[in-house]
Amino acid sequence: MSTANGTMTRGNGKRALKLLIVDDSSIMRRRIERSQQFEELELVGTAGDGLQALELFRRTDPDLVTMDLTMPQMDGIECISRLVALKPAVRILVISALADKATAIEAMEQGANGFLHKPFTDRQLNEAIAELIR
Repeated sequence: MSTANGTMTRGNGKRALKLLIVDDSSIMRRRIERSQQFEELELVGTAGDGLQALELFRRTDPDLVTMDLTMPQMDGIECISRLVALKPAVRILVISALADKATAIEAMEQGANGFLHKPFTDRQLNEAIAELIR
């Protein structure tokens, strides 16, 4: 349901949070979409690289983004920096197979709010998302 100002609300009157999923693997994008269990999250788009993510971000103004780091066109670190420049309040959960601490720290320094290592369980994904939407 849309309000007069275009903000989405759920039947319970709570504002829906808009979710953008960014990963170069279509399998991973679908897995994140299927696995997240929050009624208040409305999927507004999925992107396969950082350039697509920027374009979708500008059009859909999401509140929460899941972000892979290793992608073609524009990597996740640069994309995080650009998304935060556009909307400092955006919440970004990095979901990546890259396990080194330096990469995680760099993502956080650019504005990411959480980090989830691939592979992950549905429970781990939902716990990480819950941390970001509190």
